[in-house]
Amino acid sequence: MITIKYLQNKKAEGEKFAALTAYDYLTARVIDEAGVELILVGDTLGVVVYGYESTVYVTMDDMVRHTKAVANGIKNSLLISDMPFMSYHTSLKDTLINAGLLIKAGAKGVKAEGATPFVLKSISRMVEAGILVIGHIGFTPQQINRIGGNIIQGKSKDMAEKLKEDALKLQDAGVGALVLELIPESLGKEITSNLTIPTIGIGAGRYCDGQILVTHDLLGLYTDFTPKFLKRYANLNTTIKNAVAVYRKDVLSGKFPTKDNIY
Repeated sequence: MITIKYLQNKKAEGEKFAALTAYDYLTARVIDEAGVELILVGDTLGVVVYGYESTVYVTMDDMVRHTKAVANGIKNSLLISDMPFMSYHTSLKDTLINAGLLIKAGAKGVKAEGATPFVLKSISRMVEAGILVIGHIGFTPQQINRIGGNIIQGKSKDMAEKLKEDALKLQDAGVGALVLELIPESLGKEITSNLTIPTIGIGAGRYCDGQILVTHDLLGLYTDFTPKFLKRYANLNTTIKNAVAVYRKDVLSGKFPTKDNIY
């Protein structure tokens, strides 16, 4: 079973690692068997599973349910679950309770977005309680309404300096790794070199220690999202649609079922 220490050693040795999202048992099992080091039960499930316009509608119940399903499919990958919007912002007590629910559901750690003073306190308290926490800066999807869209972060000198400071603050708070999303490659490289913990990039360039994509995007299942950083490795949307169309045609024409399909 892969641990956070394994990924931290990867960084120390100058080796890369891969991460992907999963929201169900079967997908998690396939990704795990393919050797992916980290699986994230992302709150992106709100968009690609439930069809919401953003992740802010995802609840703790959603995250717990999907974490349980994914955990059942994993033998080796490190399982991290997102803490959904407002699950770690109201009080330190609520933060610990919610993080604990995800750990009890099977996650080995949780991910929290941002580096505000309260989020840093929440992370420190979770770490103090023995919970592995992954940080997340740059573009933070749970803040999409405040930010105003999927906007690249850290392009100005002031914002770049702020993100570098936030990265160090999160490391000091005890995060085991840090997701960098939608920032210039040069900034991703600098943050990565300044940290002892591994960075995981999504639209943050080639120099992060690991990379993560949403599996539905990588496989071409979800086709409404086409950012520059995304590389599609399959086109399952079309493959599945064509297979279903042929099945329906066979049913209507009487070609299915055949003698081979009856008892």
